[in-house]
Amino acid sequence: SKWGGCFDRGETRAARKWGNMAKTVKMADIAKVMGVSTVTVSKALSDQKGVSEELRVKIKKKAEEMGFSSMPVCMAKNQYSLSDDPKKLGRPSGFTINIREVYVSAGAGFVVAITGAIMTMPGLPKTPAAFSIDVDTNGKITGLF
Repeated sequence: SKWGGCFDRGETRAARKWGNMAKTVKMADIAKVMGVSTVTVSKALSDQKGVSEELRVKIKKKAEEMGFSSMPVCMAKNQYSLSDDPKKLGRPSGFTINIREVYVSAGAGFVVAITGAIMTMPGLPKTPAAFSIDVDTNGKITGLF
């Protein structure tokens, strides 16, 4: 299923539709548009029980329209363990990983699954702001924010 594991990389549908490469789409966004809970969206996208087939198809279609598919998945987790528990060091076995939040980084072109209590860094633009800074012959600086 294209909804599990790693996805094929390509131009995001969200970027084409909204024309905004920095737009992120969260399960909560899909849930709001569809009038269902984020739990229902999560179950539908991962083919779990508790969601009718008709609703599952509608949610997957809307998620794809919003840019929530056809992208690789980035697991954002602590650096101490493959699990989401920093106390389980290294490569523990027999654990269940808990996903706290999932969103699409449309500009970067991947889905981010956040586990545990971690902080993420903001994305950067394609062109650094320093490229637009200049100093003229009189010493006047232009291009600063």
